[in-house]
Amino acid sequence: MPTLFQRKMAAWILRRQGIDRFPLELRRRRLYILPTRAGLGFGVVVLGMLVAALNYGNSIALLLTCLLGGFVLVAMHQAHRNLAGLELASATTTPAFAGERGGLSVRVVNDSPLARYRLEIDALGAPPATADLAPQSSHEIRLEVPVPRRGLMRIDRFRISTTHPFGLFRAWSWVHAPLTLVVFPRPRGARPVPPHAGGPRGQARAAGAERDEWVGLRAFRDGDSPRQVAWKAYARGAPLLTKEYAASGSQQRCFEFDRLEGLDTEQRLEQLARWVVDAEARGESYGLVLSATRLPPEHGPEHRRRALTALALHGSASP
Repeated sequence: MPTLFQRKMAAWILRRQGIDRFPLELRRRRLYILPTRAGLGFGVVVLGMLVAALNYGNSIALLLTCLLGGFVLVAMHQAHRNLAGLELASATTTPAFAGERGGLSVRVVNDSPLARYRLEIDALGAPPATADLAPQSSHEIRLEVPVPRRGLMRIDRFRISTTHPFGLFRAWSWVHAPLTLVVFPRPRGARPVPPHAGGPRGQARAAGAERDEWVGLRAFRDGDSPRQVAWKAYARGAPLLTKEYAASGSQQRCFEFDRLEGLDTEQRLEQLARWVVDAEARGESYGLVLSATRLPPEHGPEHRRRALTALALHGSASP
């Protein structure tokens, strides 16, 4: 929990910088730098050496103290330079199930001819994610954020920082680009899956024409028909792959919130999430009926995402 001082500092920084838009360049005006604990300890040692050198009139000790003082100044400027001029191209979030870890991905671009070392991204108290950037390159830094409850989690700001080169100073910048992370209900529950809601979509097809709905490619296995091999992909240098199809006339299921009697709201949503995940894994078509949402039977990654998002936002005012 942030202290009163931290909240006041955060509000002052927000007023000073405003809401950020991508792409965003880290200019000097928005960079902050302070000594770390190691830097403070090193400064106390140098100060003690200076007092002792002056007290005893030891010119060699005084020279060493001046050299260490110059070392501290160089470290401070190097830490500042490690962030100055970086470009943050974009920031996106990755949904996750409650109790797991969602993702915050920040694409950082280094147009400078100098490398950038030990860049750290942190937000919401999560352990920082670290990366190095080569000259004239870009890199996506992914931070894992704990998500304890379903719904929409707001990420009002995140920090990019560095302690390079010697860990004596930390330079950082706050990025105020409000993001939302969708947290799906935890998929669990022991209720049996509802029976099929009806027959196949449309009229039944001939046996030889049932498997005509494209699913994707998988690695070739012994016994696969040569007709199913993706020869065009193989000619382009890809490994031997097999085309997969699903039955276009597969049975449909309908998952309804109101039919889960004897469970509270969260338990119903968790059971529905369990059914959605399992039905998608089996390649079945499934629909979802909530109090304010109705999804017709479909299947596929996009339909799975829509269904789980509807469960995550159930009962909230968010669209």
